[in-house]
Amino acid sequence: MTRTTPERPVDVKAPALVPEVSAHRRMGTRLHPRPGTPARDQSSVGGPFLWPAGEEWPFCQEPHPRGRGELLRDVRLRRRILAEAWSRPSDSGTPEGPTDEEREVLKSLRRGRHAPELADTDPIPLLAVTQLFTRDVPGLQGPGDNDLLQVFWCPFDRHGDGQHPGLHLRWRNAAEVTGPLIEAPEPKVVGRGDYVPEPCVLHPEQVLEHEYEGLLPRDLQERIEEWEEANEGDDEDKDGVGGPTYQHDLSIPPGWKVGGFASWHLTDPMPVDCSCGRPMDLLLTIDSKEWDGGSRSWVPVEDQPVVDELDANIPTQISLGRWGSLRIFTCPADPTHPHRVSLQ
Repeated sequence: MTRTTPERPVDVKAPALVPEVSAHRRMGTRLHPRPGTPARDQSSVGGPFLWPAGEEWPFCQEPHPRGRGELLRDVRLRRRILAEAWSRPSDSGTPEGPTDEEREVLKSLRRGRHAPELADTDPIPLLAVTQLFTRDVPGLQGPGDNDLLQVFWCPFDRHGDGQHPGLHLRWRNAAEVTGPLIEAPEPKVVGRGDYVPEPCVLHPEQVLEHEYEGLLPRDLQERIEEWEEANEGDDEDKDGVGGPTYQHDLSIPPGWKVGGFASWHLTDPMPVDCSCGRPMDLLLTIDSKEWDGGSRSWVPVEDQPVVDELDANIPTQISLGRWGSLRIFTCPADPTHPHRVSLQ
C-alpha cells in the first residue's frame, strides 16, 4: 500500500501566508516504513541486506561495555508474544492481552550480564538497520556508480563523544553482489532493545519541506509569528489545538526520511560542518515515531483509520529515548569523508 501525505492545512504558496518562504524550500523523501517481510533486494528497515558472502561483515571495536543488556533473541520473543496477545480476539471483542503463562515468560526476559565472556574491546557484529536502493528513493544519490546505501549500528550507547548507537555507512554497487550472504552475524546482547529494528517495507514519497523556522531570517520569523497569531483558534481540531503553525504543519514532516531539512526542535540550531570545512547535507533521519500529537496533520491518508491504535506510530520499534530522532549528515563534496551524527 502506498502512503500519501495529506495536503497541507494551508497553501504555503498563498500570499496570505508569507510568500518569501518559497526561497526556503526543498524536496525530501518520507520513507514510511511499515511492518512487513522485505527481501534482500528491496529497500527496507530491519530487513536482510544484499551483502556479498565473501566480504567481512562490519564489527564494532570501539571500547564500551558490551556483555550486559538484553539478549537479542529475548527482544524478538517479547515483541512476538505481545503482538500475538494484543491481536487475539476475545469474547468481549476487546483484546485481553497476554495470558498468565505468557506473562511468566515475559517476566523472565530480563536485562543482565548475559555475555560475561565479552571484554569491552571484543569485536561484535553490527545490526543491519536500513538499506536503501537509489532506484526506490527519489533524491538519494550515491558516489560514482554506487546505488545501494546500507546503514548499520552497534546497539549500545557510549560511542565516540555521544550517547548514541555506533553508526557505520556503506555504499556499494548492487549489481556487483553476485553471491549474497544468506545469514548475517548478529550480536548476542544489545544494550537496548529499542535499538533493534523490526522488519519493515518502505513506501517512499517525496514531499515539499520548508526550512526550520529558527534558521530563517529574523524578519521572516516575525512575519510567520504574526501570521500564526492572526490564525490562532481557527479550525480547532478535536484536541482543541488551534490553527495551523509553521513548525508543526508546514515545515518538516516527522518520521524516517531521506534528505530535506533538519529540525532543531530540542536545541538551538547549530552548524554541521565536515572536517574539510564544508557545510554537510542531511542524508537520513531515523525517527522514533511516524507521528505524535503535534504532527497529526502529517499522518498519511492510508494510516488515518489506525492513527490512535497502539504502536501504530512506531512501526520500526526503534526508540531513541529522550532524543526522538537521529540525523546522519554527509559531505556534499566527498561522501568518503566521515559522516556526522546529531540527535534531536
